[in-house]
Amino acid sequence: MLTFIILININDMETKIVKQTEVWLPADSAKTIRVFNPDKIDPQKHLRVKSIETNSEFTRIDFHYRSSYEYANGGWIQIDKNTFIQPVGSKQRFGLIEAHGIPIAPKKHYFKRQGEDYTYTLVFPALPKNTSKINIIEKEAPGTYFNFYNVDYANWMTIPHPSDLPISKN
Repeated sequence: MLTFIILININDMETKIVKQTEVWLPADSAKTIRVFNPDKIDPQKHLRVKSIETNSEFTRIDFHYRSSYEYANGGWIQIDKNTFIQPVGSKQRFGLIEAHGIPIAPKKHYFKRQGEDYTYTLVFPALPKNTSKINIIEKEAPGTYFNFYNVDYANWMTIPHPSDLPISKN
């Protein structure tokens, strides 16, 4: 963590910036680790993983979805109740605990227009501490499902991608 303190002397109109010491915590001593996907939002892709948060209690995965241009109203989305995550190379599966912002099938969220940006969150049990790559599987079957393989989040950013930040309304 890097902290700056800005001191402003109004009488002299002088600004002084003081750099504080950097503190880096080993990954195993931190309670929660959240990393952000460094890939920018690609208009050609409808879905991407925005961030992954892990701790000793749960794994939280945030997604960004852009509604389809193939349908007049943008289509719909839902998530299967049997969605799971799995460390790459393991048979162990961690089932979905909660879904926020996306309905569980058979319910659906219908979009109002094409190209509508939408975010949702899936929560799973905690992953083993040494996990750095996962598969996110909605359903392994023919059809269109939210499946991601070999998501290597070990070197993702610890700050959000600029395209994920809200635009100022100044």
